[in-house]
Amino acid sequence: MSVWRHMIRLSDLARGPLSVTLEPDAEARTAIAKELALEGLPALQGRLTVRPWLDGAEISGRFRAVVEQICGVTLDPFETQIDGDFVVRAVPAGSPNAPADSEGGEVEMDLEAPDPPDVLTSDDIDLAGYLVEHLALEIDPFPRKPGAEFDYESDAPKESPFAVLKRLKDDGA
Repeated sequence: MSVWRHMIRLSDLARGPLSVTLEPDAEARTAIAKELALEGLPALQGRLTVRPWLDGAEISGRFRAVVEQICGVTLDPFETQIDGDFVVRAVPAGSPNAPADSEGGEVEMDLEAPDPPDVLTSDDIDLAGYLVEHLALEIDPFPRKPGAEFDYESDAPKESPFAVLKRLKDDGA
């Protein structure tokens, strides 16, 4: 669960779609960076639209962020700009449109089919939570500073596996 929240109620959608701009303050960005194991999060802004969908909601959004990570090669901090789009559908618990639970059976995955809707635990939707979740999906888990190259050569001379086995056999005899 995200440390930064922006809640709306499903009943707010009765009047039609909602457009929301989300931009956490410095304190919230620091908490989000810690939650996502980043060095820093200098910027995050999202524009989300929430529309009624069946008995739930469809949340579509676009975000832009600047994340600070540590390069896996040089160990230097660096910043990267990340842009992303997402669409999520959510339905209340007990909805006939909620995905069926498969208990003990095989699950067939159709990669062409749209994702099943999220099932909400209450009538509240945390828009900030969806934004942070989709930011996390876009972050490179193996960050590399632009231009950083991994160039490693062992100082040990290369020895064939058969030479190593021969040496082991000779030592044991």
